[in-house]
Amino acid sequence: MHFTSEQRLDDGVLEREFTLGEIPGTLWTPEPATPAPLILMAHNNGLPKREPRLVARARHSAAHGYAVATIDAAGCGDRPRSAADEQARADLRRAMQAGEPVDDIFESFIGPLVEKAVPDWRTTLDALLSLPEIGGPVGYSGWTAVGIRLAVAEPRIAAAGFFAGGYVPRAQREEARQVTIPLLLLLQWDDEGNPRQRALDLFDAFGTKEKTLHANLGGHTGTPWFEADDGNRFFGRHLK
Repeated sequence: MHFTSEQRLDDGVLEREFTLGEIPGTLWTPEPATPAPLILMAHNNGLPKREPRLVARARHSAAHGYAVATIDAAGCGDRPRSAADEQARADLRRAMQAGEPVDDIFESFIGPLVEKAVPDWRTTLDALLSLPEIGGPVGYSGWTAVGIRLAVAEPRIAAAGFFAGGYVPRAQREEARQVTIPLLLLLQWDDEGNPRQRALDLFDAFGTKEKTLHANLGGHTGTPWFEADDGNRFFGRHLK
């Protein structure tokens, strides 16, 4: 892991950009530097790591005592995209504009993104846990499809907060039954791009005995800011 920049922010947080091979990422840590629990934070469907809503949540959690890291995984954010990725994105835009069904296109697009992203997240986790300012345990927050795959494949993930607004491939909906860690799922009740019943069925499918659903009125990007505080309290119960 090579740190490429460093900035001390006015909320008592140290922000550092890093590269890990071909993986670019950002790490936020509270100051003064002491071993802190780690939250891996991923935005839905491969949006860039510098997406403002993700950065705001990351800084908020870091200011409350967590180390927070995000990356652009393979095929996500600013990373190079394959011809197949670009074609799927173009097909998705065309279908949405035409009002056509999009589930099959999402499957061809999101499924491969998840399969490519999870190894990058695990490689990043290995490197982060070697840093003296990170002490574990580890939580995950954000993109549900990747989070499900990580929760099943990665025993170091102790708790997860998922956002129900991103498409979850059929493979991950089946894997949800194997998720046994404490879980918080956020659902926007009026999300125009996410069928409500599908999100409720996914919540029901999770195998954990400790799961909580927070549903709020509003569209896709309308998650109330107080959910960031509730998320910190959730991770406080399981990571501290």
